[in-house]
Amino acid sequence: MGFALTHQKCLTCPSSDGLSYNEDGSSKCFVCHTYHPSDGTVQVTELKKKPKQTKTPSQVKEDMEAGFITGINDRKINISTCETFGVVVTDRSYYFPYYNAVNEFIGAKIRGKKDKTFISEGQWSDGTLFGQQLFSAGGKYVTIYEGEFDAMAGYQMTGSKWPSVSVRNGAGSALQNCKDNYEWLSSFENIIVCFDNDDAGRKASREVAELFGGKSKLFKGMNNYKDACDFLIGGEKDLFVQQWWKADQHTPDGIVSGTSLWDLVSTPLEPAQCSYPWEGLNNMTYGIRHGELVTITAGSGLGKSQLLREIVWHLLQNIDDNIGLMFLEESIRKTGLSMMSLAANVPMHLPDTPTTDKERRDAYEATLGTGRLFLFDHFGSTSVDNIVNRVRYLAKALSCKYIFVDHISIIVSAQESGDERKAIDEIMTKLRMLVQETNIALFVVSHLKRPEGRGHEEGAATSLAQLRGSGSIAQLSDMVIGAERDGQAEDLTVRNTTHVRVLKNRFSGTTGPACSLLYTKETGRMLEYEPIEDVL
Repeated sequence: MGFALTHQKCLTCPSSDGLSYNEDGSSKCFVCHTYHPSDGTVQVTELKKKPKQTKTPSQVKEDMEAGFITGINDRKINISTCETFGVVVTDRSYYFPYYNAVNEFIGAKIRGKKDKTFISEGQWSDGTLFGQQLFSAGGKYVTIYEGEFDAMAGYQMTGSKWPSVSVRNGAGSALQNCKDNYEWLSSFENIIVCFDNDDAGRKASREVAELFGGKSKLFKGMNNYKDACDFLIGGEKDLFVQQWWKADQHTPDGIVSGTSLWDLVSTPLEPAQCSYPWEGLNNMTYGIRHGELVTITAGSGLGKSQLLREIVWHLLQNIDDNIGLMFLEESIRKTGLSMMSLAANVPMHLPDTPTTDKERRDAYEATLGTGRLFLFDHFGSTSVDNIVNRVRYLAKALSCKYIFVDHISIIVSAQESGDERKAIDEIMTKLRMLVQETNIALFVVSHLKRPEGRGHEEGAATSLAQLRGSGSIAQLSDMVIGAERDGQAEDLTVRNTTHVRVLKNRFSGTTGPACSLLYTKETGRMLEYEPIEDVL
């Protein structure tokens, strides 16, 4: 959940806009990192009625025109570096300019020369990282610093040729700042994190490094220096550059001795993060867990996408996490309307379903309007790397804990090599690694090979051996769930009944028939409707 009110004056430190309030009146300052519990005296709704007065970008520009660009002697930052970053000095303050994602000036952070406090003026919420507008996306190196002076000092010491940026509000908000600018940062081959040599800086360094995985490198050669500025002031430019080139590849902690695990293994297992919509499937799988790759498979046109949507709707109702949807065979309009249909309990995605504006609005607010669903508009671009990068973006930048990809077969068919087996191996391996890296629950859809004799469209049972391509889908999935339906049956109930079968279950090992789902045209829903033993 986000804060109810942000950019307020701190109650503890001199910051004029570092404090954010929760709805209950409790607050946290992202400058001094102080948490203030609610005492019942702060009314957030009243604060909202009196928004903080701030200057427009054009007014901030006018203020900056009264200053001048010069070297900052006490920090040994030369005039060329100040010109590059556009830092303006007045008699009382330093102005650090900020820009938005399309390189438009949006305001400045203003730091006092004597009291060293700072305020921000302009459309601050639209800003990117300090210095980001100077450097094109992509390239070999980018270095992220904790403050503006450090970014300038680091840029100057490394020869003024490698992109250097800083987070906007110090270590406390570094992770969120980097999430907000994830795509730009992730476009570089190496991301060096050079935060302050204190507890807050080291903690933020690890968090940001985790965000970018194997691309991350940590600057650990601070010695007795607190930050990059200290190196420059101390005349240790060569030492800084030496340590910058030696920045350590980030390797997450994780190797432990079995003798230390008693407390861990003796603790009762936590339940799954969420259940499936159907009791029979939950009885066999024990629910949905983060860190699992689940493959859904069925014959062509047998309702795999609808099966996924039922799971998504169930998640929306039962968990608070964000959800990513990548339905590659349909438009985002179709996906959106289909999700709304589940909320309305009528197939409003069909043209002959009468609905009122209020019904559509209510269904929208219950699904797309929650702010928790993120859809991928693929524009026909379904390369392996594009899909993997978008899954990573959904997971890391948008905090989606459940992501659905429907289906991998369309990704495979888009590859130029024409080697289906190789392409499936590549996409499944990359997705498997991504699940481990991000700890998401990832659902993917895969098509089946056509069996001999009766086809899947006529109710043939599914099996792992029928998965398309190589054995990587079965090997790398934690769970494989098959769906079977006789779409040509004369009996209407049989024709609309989908039998769900667990083909692989790494968690409990239990496989076999799980439940039966009846699709009702009037509601557009697939609901569990009778005990499995009566049907299979």
